[in-house]
Amino acid sequence: MPSQSPRQDPLDEQAWLDAYDPHAFAPVAVTVDIVALTLRQQQLHVLLVQRAAPPFQGSWALPGGFVRAGQEDLDQAAARELAEETAVDTAALRRVHLEQLGSFGAPARDPRMHVVSVAYLAFAPDLPTPRAGTDAAAAAWIPVSSLEPVAGPHRGGPGDPSTTRTRVDLAFDHGALLTAALDRARSKLEYTPLATAFLDREFTISDLRAVYEEIWGEKLHPGNFHRKVLSVPGFVEGTGRTTAHGGSRGGPRPRLYRRGDARLLHPALLRPDREEAIR
Repeated sequence: MPSQSPRQDPLDEQAWLDAYDPHAFAPVAVTVDIVALTLRQQQLHVLLVQRAAPPFQGSWALPGGFVRAGQEDLDQAAARELAEETAVDTAALRRVHLEQLGSFGAPARDPRMHVVSVAYLAFAPDLPTPRAGTDAAAAAWIPVSSLEPVAGPHRGGPGDPSTTRTRVDLAFDHGALLTAALDRARSKLEYTPLATAFLDREFTISDLRAVYEEIWGEKLHPGNFHRKVLSVPGFVEGTGRTTAHGGSRGGPRPRLYRRGDARLLHPALLRPDREEAIR
């Protein structure tokens, strides 16, 4: 039986805390950065802000900022920064699916000091045109296709191990964050109902297929896709209603669906190249 550690006197611990000097350690700051993705006119866009102050003044970057120490947790900081830097209203924020993407902590990623960023991935239906907040000179939805990742060093500074940048040279290592976010989104479409987060509450199977085609970057067979979606338990459920207008070529009005209660898709909807590889 393991021996029990001696009970520590609470007064001794308080005395230790009172004498504790955080300045004995090198400072490290924590920020949050948000990769917000939406579909506008059936094209995938990412939200970018133009920095109003150094470092990288005038450069485009992902919305984000420093966590308010002792006042908020990471999720609260991400939601606050998204609202502050873009002036997206509270009603619009309620429609946003926000999840942690990962942490990025290369020592040279920020020229000011060692800054660790906790990146978030946000998905939402067609959001309004953003308005730059107090920390940004401008804010805009930018087509992801114009930010195609390319190999090579970015502006994170010498010694930064990341080797991903974009055709628009984003500030810090935000090109690497964007690449990681796109990889996550494309993968999650296979095994979760994430695609429905880009749509209104009711949608057609064609609407859903358009999300997959845009994010995966390839055309899907309409009939096969329709069959696969309806074969996944809990992915979508019928509303009993149809669209106001008929289908293409004078066909019947498409049926309307809404998201079901499934959290994981089984069987998964694999990308065509992955599906072909496992046959």
